[in-house]
Amino acid sequence: MIIGYHASHEQFAPSELLAYVTRAEDAGFGAVMTSDHIAPWSVRQGNSGNNWAWLGAAMARTSIPFGSLAIPGGWRYHPAVLAHLISTIGEMFPGRLQWIAVGSGEALNEHIVGKGWPAKDERNERLREGTDLMRALLQGEEVTAHHPWVQMDSAKLWSPPPDPPAIYGAALTGRTTAWMGSWTDGLVTVRKSKEELSKLVKLYQANGGNGKPLALQLQISWAQSKEEARMAAWEQWRHAALPPAQLADLRRPEDFDSVTSDIAPADIDDVIHLVSDADELLAAVEECASCGFDEIYIHNVSRDQIGFMNFMKRDFFRLL
Repeated sequence: MIIGYHASHEQFAPSELLAYVTRAEDAGFGAVMTSDHIAPWSVRQGNSGNNWAWLGAAMARTSIPFGSLAIPGGWRYHPAVLAHLISTIGEMFPGRLQWIAVGSGEALNEHIVGKGWPAKDERNERLREGTDLMRALLQGEEVTAHHPWVQMDSAKLWSPPPDPPAIYGAALTGRTTAWMGSWTDGLVTVRKSKEELSKLVKLYQANGGNGKPLALQLQISWAQSKEEARMAAWEQWRHAALPPAQLADLRRPEDFDSVTSDIAPADIDDVIHLVSDADELLAAVEECASCGFDEIYIHNVSRDQIGFMNFMKRDFFRLL
């Protein structure tokens, strides 16, 4: 099982994240997962560097593999442009970009190009079209396409990666998870209850995903005490209490701050695992692994990343 570190572009400046991923490798993490945002979830987070520019520097400073979210639906990234970015990283660091997780995106990041924000069914169609085109390019094909939302004219990657990354599907709901089973190389989702996670895994496997890798973003808040952890999560990541539809449709960090203004610190306990002890974190990891996940990326939503790295190196990894 891989225990990885989630690098949150929304919370930290790119230069800070470079320092954190080097500390993560030293602490004992075996891989890194990154987000791909142009805006943070909250004004309080205050950052959002470009993931693809950052990945080149991050891989140059480390030796562990990476996985990244990607949105190929034709808003911020045309699928040919996204494939070009992925192939360049893959050519410079063969085998290190092990997977990208494609999703239908959020208005928060995609509305900025002024192309509107359609309903989920259209977003899924764009996702599938964009992924198919991107996959063909990464496999060395020359692509011409005339789809309703994406056009290509003799597109080709001239510096292809020797080993293209796997294409995982990023899903939050059972409907999306089942739909992705047949055409993705693996699944990425976020921590839910054991019952909900087991249901998602069964849906994915029953619809074409049997035997494929399963990756999980395990959101925790680490601090010296539970109350400190609770307040850190409430300050930085209270939007986790929102339903998936709101996460996808709100357009500005200010909108997220507005709709989460009534969420109390006590509400955080239901959506973020509060950690102050290594045994507690190990139990959470083992519960996720028991659902079938073989890659678990720990996202400490607290701003104290250095304290967290020290905790992981000193207390957690010695238990494995």
